[in-house]
Amino acid sequence: MTTAPRSAFGAEFVGAAGFLNSSTYGLPPTFLLDGLHARIAQWQAGTMDVPSFDESVDRGRTAYADLVGVPVESVAMGGSVSALLGLVAAAVPDGATVATLGGEFTSTTFPFASQAGRGVTVTELPADELIASATTYDVVTASLVQSASGEVLDVEGLRAAVAGTDTLTVLDVTQAVGWKALDLGWVDVTAAAVYKWLLAPRGTAWMSLSERASARMTPHLANWYAGEQPWSSIYGLPLRLAEDARRFDTSPAWFGVFGAGLTMPWLASLNRREVEAHCVGLATRLRAEYDLPPVDSAIVALPFADAAQAAGRLTAAGIRASIRAGAVRVGFHLYNTEDDLQALLDALAG
Repeated sequence: MTTAPRSAFGAEFVGAAGFLNSSTYGLPPTFLLDGLHARIAQWQAGTMDVPSFDESVDRGRTAYADLVGVPVESVAMGGSVSALLGLVAAAVPDGATVATLGGEFTSTTFPFASQAGRGVTVTELPADELIASATTYDVVTASLVQSASGEVLDVEGLRAAVAGTDTLTVLDVTQAVGWKALDLGWVDVTAAAVYKWLLAPRGTAWMSLSERASARMTPHLANWYAGEQPWSSIYGLPLRLAEDARRFDTSPAWFGVFGAGLTMPWLASLNRREVEAHCVGLATRLRAEYDLPPVDSAIVALPFADAAQAAGRLTAAGIRASIRAGAVRVGFHLYNTEDDLQALLDALAG
């Protein structure tokens, strides 16, 4: 596989050829690396202006709101999805009932399961049963796109099922936002990490909150950056947190949020339907080659009898993928092409 930069949607990516592992981590565009190098040089020289990272936070927050379809004032920043959802889980009532999908990514379920000492129960259900019985639970928590399989939740079915009810909806959109066009303003809680399909360094995550969700929550991680005016809330009482979802913010990881402030606005500026069609189109052709059921997802799980052996073939051919839940998992992002798909098919056939 060549390592020459590849142009995609107006940006350049080094290492994109054969890289089908965006479900694990996304590749940074060269404009992000250029910016990071400049920032790190400032750090090294002792000339870095720390308050200037606030602009990156604002840019990332605004872009997340745009990409997911939620109000910007509803968006909070944290270090990981599980840490953010832990605040949500801590706010559910004692004895609350929570429904989720079988085999769900544990950052989406463990925060709720860890509340068992308060009588909170978490029940795993098949996707169709989850939607059919959603209103019999206090909370539904699930990934919009499943990490292991690429299966996509019927969000419109869930929306119709819970409309006008008290059921709290929590969707982890980490494996969707960045390649899939979203409109989730009706969801109580969305959350996503930035280091996969949003192409930024690890260390930042975003969460949106409906008014009823945020009203129940306590900012257990309250800190200076959660203040209405962060740089004036560094010392001393009284408590003076932001009125909106920023009161749940944690102090930013500088270089991670700097990267998010570059890649996320760029992704938000693209035609999201074109991006989705590109990614899903490649995945659909792969599914057809192996007679897999059609799924409108950029992630494909290939169920080989010996997944490790198949993955070894891919590695030998210079193709980067992963093994999840006993299958070879590949993901097609905006920087992938028909050449990557053909190289994958050739390696597996060999």
